[in-house]
Parts: sequence; structure tokens; C-alpha cells
Amino acid sequence: MVVRQYNEELQYLEKLTPNSWKIKKGFQPNMNVEGIFYVNNHLEKLMFDELRNACRPGMVGGFLPGVKQIANVAALPGIVGRSIGLPDVHSGYGFAIGNMAAFDMGDPKSVVSPGGVGFDINCGVRLLRTNLMEKDVLPVKEQLAQSMFDHIPVGVGSKGIIPMTARDLEEALEMGMDWSLREGYVWAEDKEHCEEYGRMLNADPSKVSMRAKKRGLPQLGTLGAGNHYAEIQVVDEIFDKSAASKMGIESQGQICVMIHSGSRGFGHQVATDALVEMEKAMKRDNIETNDRQLACARINSPEGQNYLKAMSAAANFAWVNRSSMTFLSRQAFAKQFRM
Repeated sequence: MVVRQYNEELQYLEKLTPNSWKIKKGFQPNMNVEGIFYVNNHLEKLMFDELRNACRPGMVGGFLPGVKQIANVAALPGIVGRSIGLPDVHSGYGFAIGNMAAFDMGDPKSVVSPGGVGFDINCGVRLLRTNLMEKDVLPVKEQLAQSMFDHIPVGVGSKGIIPMTARDLEEALEMGMDWSLREGYVWAEDKEHCEEYGRMLNADPSKVSMRAKKRGLPQLGTLGAGNHYAEIQVVDEIFDKSAASKMGIESQGQICVMIHSGSRGFGHQVATDALVEMEKAMKRDNIETNDRQLACARINSPEGQNYLKAMSAAANFAWVNRSSMTFLSRQAFAKQFRM
């Protein structure tokens, strides 16, 4: 691992615009492409503080600075273009949070890395707009909040109230939101507002371990903990009226519900299982990375294909999970407003 002073590190970083920086080859070993990251003034300071702190004598352990992680991703086999840090970039697991990279699937050396997807596979945010206004909700906001708590289980190890058998889980993992639609938990138009229409077609539940399925079975329709939330929100300001109108957001004071959650313990177990197999594949195929958190496998290897199929199943689980909480949120509002 290259060890340099902070001022020496800066020689490999070039400011391109007021909001973008280039990471030159050589910043980290074996970079195949350059890196680039996009930041405002506040995030720029955080990124460089991470780097400065990592250069201090005796600093060991913890996550690498985000800028180093972007460069390490640039050294992965098969990467094309650049390793990119999007405007929410900060230090993560292997990949920086907000780090994006594309790989040539036609290159036999190209790899797939669970660190690039993350442990909470298909963690995402869903916005539900309502026809209610703030004045409608204020008189009953405490009761409505309690109704949301009553309907949506919260916290580490929370268990869902959506009926789910082992067979149901297998079908949900394969079908994604098509399962939710069949079971009556979503409206048909809900799919139109989801990436991939809420279903990754290459999902294969048979590539998912029984341990992952055991963790996922009781968690459908649960929020989890950490930074996950289900919030009743008020539209405070509209910056793009045309875009907002297309999403049904028409005026200030309109009530919306925002749900932030992912694939829960199921997705975490899928990633954990894959990392174990990929460490074996790296030794077999002589794959080297700058960071062991970037454990990976050739895309077209059995390990790479198995991970992609299991990861797709976890993505489907996350869509079904958010769809279940959408259903439960609608029930909570219907109960309070007798709809």
C-alpha cells in the first residue's frame, strides 16, 4: 500500500470545475482508469478531511478515505470509463458510498463485487403523494403517527405482519412486485413508478442460502433500524414545477409519505454469503485488489453468476418490502380518515 504525506497525495488530485475533482492514475496502485468525484463546498471539505486524517502517523483501521476507495475501484479488472463519486460520496465498504463504476461484460477479466452493491441490497426511497393538505392532518397528527407505528413494525429484528409462507417467499423473490400485485398489496400503477418495474428478471431463489431465506421470511413489511424511516412529510417548497406536477405534487402544504428501507437481513446475508465464495474465487483465479473489502469474482464465473442471480432476488425482496409498507401506510391513512 502506498504511504505518502498529505501534500504528496494532493499532487494526484486536480480540480476540474468548482464542483468536480479528477483522481489521476498513480494515486493508488494498478489504476486502470482515472477517477472523478462531484462535491459541493461542504462535501469537498469532508472528503479532504478524511484524506488528511488518514495521512496522520499511526492512523490504522476503519474505512479508507472515500477518495482512496474511488481510486481502488478504478483498479478493478474490466472497469471502463472512470470510477465516479456521485454528489453524496463518502467513505463506505470497499466502494465509497455514492461510488459508481461500469464494467465490460464482454471482457473475460471483468469482475462483480458485492461491495459495489452494498449489504442492504436495493435500499431505496419511495414517495407516496396524497390529496391531503397540512391543515387536514394537523388536528390528528399524533393519532396518524400512532396509526403508522401500529401498522409498520420498526427496529432491529422486527417481524412483519404480512402473512408469508416459505413458498410465498420463493415466489416473491422471483416475481418482485408482480407477487405484490397478485396478492393485492399494490396498485397496478405502482409498478410504473419503480425501476425495472419492481422486478429483476434474472432472479433465481435457488441461488440464495437457506440462512438468508430464514432471515428474510419474518421481515417482509418491516422498516428496520439505522437510517431507515417512514415519515409523514409536508411539501415545503417546489423547485421544479413541471417535474413535480408529473409526480402529482401540486402545491405547498401537500402531505406525502416517504419510506426508506431495503432488503433487511435477507440482503445482508446474500452479500455475506457471496463474499465468502468470492474470496475463494479470487485465490483460484489469481485476482488481486487494493482492498480486501473489494472481494470480487469474474462476472462470467460460477460465483459471479450465482451472486448476480441471488442479488437480483434480494432486489426483488426490497421492492416487495417497500410495497408491503406502502400497503400498510395506505391502511393507516384509511383507518384515520375513514377512507
